[in-house]
Amino acid sequence: MALNFTINTNNPPLGALLTAEHVKGSVQVSVEEGKDTRLHVSEAVQFSDGNSISRYLARVAPALGLYGANTMEQTEVDHWLEFSARRLCGQPGLTVALAELDKALSLRTFLVGHAITLADLSVWAALKGHDEWPGQGKSFSHVNRWFFFLSSQVPFSAVGNKYTTKKAPMNKSNSDEKKQDLGKFVDLPGAEMGKVVVRFPPEASGYLHIGHAKAALLNQHYQVTFKGKLIMRFDDTNPEKEKEDFEKVILEDVAMLQIHPDQFTYTSDHFPIIIQFAEQLLSEGKAYIDNTPPEQMKAEREQRTESKCRNNTVEQNMKMWSEMKAGTEFGQTCCMRAKIDMNSNNGCMRDPTLFRCKNTPHPRTGSTYKVYPTYDFACPIVDSLEGVTHALRTTEYHDRDDQFYWIINALRLRKPYIWEYARLNLNNTVLSKRKLTWFVEQGYVDGWDDPRFPTVRGVLRRGMTVEGLKQFIAAQGGSRSVVNMEWDKIWAFNKKVIDPVAPRYTALSGSYVVPVSIPEAAEEMKEVAKHPKNAEVGMKQVWYGPRVLVEGADAETFSEGEMVTFINWGNLVITKINKGADGKVVSMEARLNLENKDFKKTTKITWLAETNSAPLLPTICVSYQPLISKAVITKDDDFKDYINKNSKLEEKMLGDPCLKNLKKGDIIQLQRRGFYICDQQYEPVSPNSCKESPCVLLYIPDGHVKEMPTAGSKDKSKSQASNNTPAAPAKAASTSAPAPASTSSGDLFSNIVAQGETVRQLKTAKAPKDQVDKAVQQLLSLKAQFKQETGMDYKPGMSPPTSAPAPPSTQADSSSCPHARVAQQGELVRKLKAEQAPKDQVDAAVKQLLALKAEYKQITGQDYKPGAAPAQAAPAQKAPTPVKGSPAPAPTGLYEQVAEQGEMVRKLKTEKAPKDQVDAAVKQLLALKAEYKQQTGQDYKPGQAPSSPAQTQSKSSTAQSSSSPQAQKLFSEVAQQGELVRKLKSEKAPKDQVDEAVKTLLDLKTKYKTLTGEEYKPVAAAGATGGEDKNRKERENKSEKQGGGGGKKGKGDKASQGKEASGGAGGSGEGQGPKKQTRLGLEAKKEENLSDWYSQVITKAEMIEYYDVSGCYVLRPWSFAIWESIKEFFDREIKKLGVENCYFPMFVSQAALEKEKSHIEDFAPEVAWVTRSGKTELAEPIAVRPTSETVMYPAYAKWVQSHRDLPIKLNQWCNVVRWEFKHPQPFLRTREFLWQEGHTAFATKEEAAEEVLQILDLYARVYEELMAIPVVKGRKTEKEKFAGGDYTTTVEAFVSASGRAIQGATSHHLGQNFSKMFEIVFEDPKKPGEKQHAFQNSWGITTRTIGVLTMVHGDNMGLVLPPRVACLQVVIIPCGVTASLPEQEKEALMTQCSKYQSRLLDAGIRVKTDLRENYSPGWKFNHWELKGVPIRLEVGPKDMQQRQCVAVRRDTGAKVTVPEAEVEKRLLAMLEDIQSNLFKKASDDLKSNMLAADTMEQFQKELDQGKIVQIPFCGGIQCEEWIKKTTAKDQDLEPGAPSMGAKSLCIPFSPLKTLQPGQMCVSGKEPAQYYTLFGRSY
Repeated sequence: MALNFTINTNNPPLGALLTAEHVKGSVQVSVEEGKDTRLHVSEAVQFSDGNSISRYLARVAPALGLYGANTMEQTEVDHWLEFSARRLCGQPGLTVALAELDKALSLRTFLVGHAITLADLSVWAALKGHDEWPGQGKSFSHVNRWFFFLSSQVPFSAVGNKYTTKKAPMNKSNSDEKKQDLGKFVDLPGAEMGKVVVRFPPEASGYLHIGHAKAALLNQHYQVTFKGKLIMRFDDTNPEKEKEDFEKVILEDVAMLQIHPDQFTYTSDHFPIIIQFAEQLLSEGKAYIDNTPPEQMKAEREQRTESKCRNNTVEQNMKMWSEMKAGTEFGQTCCMRAKIDMNSNNGCMRDPTLFRCKNTPHPRTGSTYKVYPTYDFACPIVDSLEGVTHALRTTEYHDRDDQFYWIINALRLRKPYIWEYARLNLNNTVLSKRKLTWFVEQGYVDGWDDPRFPTVRGVLRRGMTVEGLKQFIAAQGGSRSVVNMEWDKIWAFNKKVIDPVAPRYTALSGSYVVPVSIPEAAEEMKEVAKHPKNAEVGMKQVWYGPRVLVEGADAETFSEGEMVTFINWGNLVITKINKGADGKVVSMEARLNLENKDFKKTTKITWLAETNSAPLLPTICVSYQPLISKAVITKDDDFKDYINKNSKLEEKMLGDPCLKNLKKGDIIQLQRRGFYICDQQYEPVSPNSCKESPCVLLYIPDGHVKEMPTAGSKDKSKSQASNNTPAAPAKAASTSAPAPASTSSGDLFSNIVAQGETVRQLKTAKAPKDQVDKAVQQLLSLKAQFKQETGMDYKPGMSPPTSAPAPPSTQADSSSCPHARVAQQGELVRKLKAEQAPKDQVDAAVKQLLALKAEYKQITGQDYKPGAAPAQAAPAQKAPTPVKGSPAPAPTGLYEQVAEQGEMVRKLKTEKAPKDQVDAAVKQLLALKAEYKQQTGQDYKPGQAPSSPAQTQSKSSTAQSSSSPQAQKLFSEVAQQGELVRKLKSEKAPKDQVDEAVKTLLDLKTKYKTLTGEEYKPVAAAGATGGEDKNRKERENKSEKQGGGGGKKGKGDKASQGKEASGGAGGSGEGQGPKKQTRLGLEAKKEENLSDWYSQVITKAEMIEYYDVSGCYVLRPWSFAIWESIKEFFDREIKKLGVENCYFPMFVSQAALEKEKSHIEDFAPEVAWVTRSGKTELAEPIAVRPTSETVMYPAYAKWVQSHRDLPIKLNQWCNVVRWEFKHPQPFLRTREFLWQEGHTAFATKEEAAEEVLQILDLYARVYEELMAIPVVKGRKTEKEKFAGGDYTTTVEAFVSASGRAIQGATSHHLGQNFSKMFEIVFEDPKKPGEKQHAFQNSWGITTRTIGVLTMVHGDNMGLVLPPRVACLQVVIIPCGVTASLPEQEKEALMTQCSKYQSRLLDAGIRVKTDLRENYSPGWKFNHWELKGVPIRLEVGPKDMQQRQCVAVRRDTGAKVTVPEAEVEKRLLAMLEDIQSNLFKKASDDLKSNMLAADTMEQFQKELDQGKIVQIPFCGGIQCEEWIKKTTAKDQDLEPGAPSMGAKSLCIPFSPLKTLQPGQMCVSGKEPAQYYTLFGRSY
């Protein structure tokens, strides 16, 4: 029977609606809106009273028990229905009724019985609709508790939100709240309704940041308030900074802020009239042209000295002005200055610059003008001309206000009113466009919209809403108080906007989840509200089932028998908890207890059902910390010293299936985690990449400085160390201050932090009030002392205080330090200026300061820089100066002796001298090195002469100034010849050519020594410079690792500093430094410095990111995609062989690891051990797997009982840790790496041996077919085979750039060694009753492959990727997009690029279009070449007209014109050709560098030329060690690489030569067994 329920929306019957909501699952009720409230049962039966409707609905659904379970309960329900109608609905006074209700609920959850009845529905509805309830509710705790408990339930929240009338007094309180959030907006003086004109004048040199947003929104506020006009004006007075690209993005940013200017203008629109006004000032003698150099002009301003040009005649000024307008060389040294008052206490009035001469073309006016006005001159003129009535400016411009009005008065213009407000200063950030641009250029952020950036785009991308931003700005109002604000406040405003509408979802940490088994739970889906308090947000699907997942951290807090509330389900009882050997919970069992509705004292947790009907979604949650670790950056601070390099944290999550519907920009709340914004929506498995894209969520701060109650929070009082919450990012800043704290203030700071922690612990533990009060009192006392000591209030998250300036009593100590004297004098100058002391006093102090700076530079050889550490004195003055002309000190002589002895050792080894002779020479060499170290304090290093004062004074100038012109000429000839030798060697020229060049070089060096009496030393190695050069390189490499950018400061930096200091004084002082280098490309050449080249390629091609644990690296998506390609291919192929994937734990017990002694012996030095859990020592250390034989084989022993259980073929894709102490290199030698390891067991040796070679062939295919790298297949020698195995097969690759081989992958036959150790036995079917041990294999390939690929194919432009493993195979770049290109053509070009992309995607090509507008095509070409994309497709307007495009190959650089119709076909063929070409090139390289040699002399010679050599070899371990020792070099192959001899690489399956009968090993001692490939290797 269907019931029709009509309601009057002006007076909705909430009780009846609630009843209808409860019974809708059992009874068909349709609810419609109408004039009257009525339940239509039939034509004869209709009800119009709310309680009657409720009673009827409850009675037709008796199973729900809404009318009570028995007669007594039904009577009670009737009582409360009557109570709600007579005592609550429409009654003026509620106090007596609420007191009675409070008494009834004092010991009850529900009014009647133990479940919801009509009594609860009717009374709740009566209170919900009553005007006085919100004001009186708090006085009656039991009623209040009951009311809000019901309000949180879905039917109540849904009905309450939808039907509550809007006459409730809550609106009043809301409006009061809003009023409190509104700041004080001062009325504009002289403002008239409809006549106010304001302006927002950004400079188009960067994206808008939050400070600009405040300015724009304030201007809009007055525009709206006075119904006036808002002008948006681009300040384009400086052609060097102005960029049209930024104009577009600023307009977009303004649109994002929902600001609608009435008029758009440019300052350049007024250039002609501004020039006329300038000439008017010149003709009236109110301005002059000045050609004083910028630095001198700056000094004159500081000293209040008039310029020599100040009293020029009008004619002289006009003549110089003409030079400026023409842009001549002389004109560029000039600027126009206002003639105001050089003695003014306001520096802005000391003849400020009005015009500069610049030859740079202007984006809008081109080369029409050579002179450009300063912003300070143009602004008042344009404001006046455009009718601006009120110019809103921040208080930092206050000193310029006098200048503004002077210009207005001098030109007799209409006067706008300047109205000041405080700029927005936010902690832990920078708002300077120059600094923000630096972050973008150096790659510390993803772009201008990076969520860590204070740009409008950045904060909006991070989840800030425009409404939240507006409310925050409104709250600031027009205040002029300059304060530094925490970000918490702005995010707190944002939370008010998003909290009522953000849907709630669930996600669990992917790193530790625990399955819970609930056998009686049925798999089903129910709809629940997305928002518990706002039904309009909609409903979501929640799946239930017999197996659910919970957070591991939550699981660890549970105990057996505990009742836990699963949110959106109900109460469950934990019946069993299963823990692993490490104490962690591995699984749990529970039973439903849904009838128990007592949620008061239960732990509430989030969960997700594990069901095939709704798979969990791969999700990544990203949280950010501030980019700047120090709260406030002062003028003396360099922001680069406070960069937080670990400001981005990612966590893999298992997401609610509903998250797949999220779109980019959707804001949600993850329950118990916080608010998030969708940055990348989930994409299912792509047909091109065969991968799914996870849902990426960015954490939105909510203004809380405390943690969210996340997983395991029940136990948080036990352990106070919780760093992983994104809610408190600023805490990292506390360790960042570079200067040491003074003892007292530093100790106080630490004491406050500790005491604060104590107070928090006491409160968490609910300690007695007197105890808490006492601790709080002590905390306040410490804070008061801190303020007295430092003059600052203590703030949580602030940096520890730096030491205060030294008091006068320490002057005697500091007087000996030139750095301290300069600092003190600088402080005195600042003090005198601040106090506006007499000019002669200031001048005298400034003069003394300059003298001290000059003295400092003379002593240290460096300019003084405020805030920088004191420089060490120059070497020549640090040590006692020797008598001029005295012989070189002992270290230099010793250095030469070591070098000579080293040469002697090499010679003896080459000539195969008797062993005792070689040993004696080596012993003497070591003794000399020890003596050298004792004298110099440094290890001897070839090519780096010791630094000494004598060298600093004399050697560095050898053949430069002190010697004769003849010696200088010879020095130059030696240098040139050395360069020629290096070039010939790098080009691998014929040996006779190289030998001849070397001979000439030695002759020239001999002549030089005869003439000067000294050995020739290259300038880089003379004196201390060699060491400095190395240190500089190390600093640069470190800088590259830390972000690829800065490094050293060059001339360009000085120029830019000078420019800032000049304050736009004009002339050539601005922007005249060298052209800025972006450092996008490589700075090292592969053939010259392989190590530096490799380091730069992997970082600049965005393959890795360096990590703060040495030897561990972050694999970025670009390199990980290569690994995924390898994984996909290999995984597919091994599954054809019947191999299955699995996963075993990464931890190994000590007993298991040491079971196979010979196996662990090889790994022992590299094993990492876990010895502690928290602060508790483990009873037995646990190893982190270096390999998994000892982890997996105990399980194999359990699984194998019969020959029918074999073969076992398992593989796992995982990581291993080998704590190498050698020089780590990304990909090639790392402490943690990814690999696959296959472990198989067979009944017969033949089966196992067959598989070993099958797998080896697959590895060879990985290298040759995927990565286009030829390999040598073979078997390892006894010395190099896998420890514990029978034999090892391998594929070996070759890197010609270093002359070194590298092991590609190995396949081992373990025989029965491990099966005997681990008792992997089965009953032999041929011999019943006898046990047989299994035959085993293991095999693996690692991420080392990526390093091999980089070194083999890479060139001096960067990475070169073979198409089959390239993340992107084609990148499409639109070209020819200029300012003159019509918008229509631009759109057509972009459309064409998109069409190409779609077509190529359909053809199965991995492709991307680079549409970034803030980079030029040239920059993009370099960027994608560096990343190694196989093909670049260039598309321009002309190409479109000719129906073609241009394809550029990365491997050869060849450009090919491709007809539009043939793009797919031609590019597919080209990709295959690139793959083949790379393989051919590498194969030719291997063939030309792999030779055979039959004697030790020939072997040594080829080896030293960077070859790998096949030699006859006996196979003996001792013989191999002798070969390695004999071929070892006495110097490094590469900077940082260990000295090494040749080792056996493999015994090739296909040797270059056949062994002759009776042929001896190269050692000459034993008969040769086979040709073996030897070489130096990684």
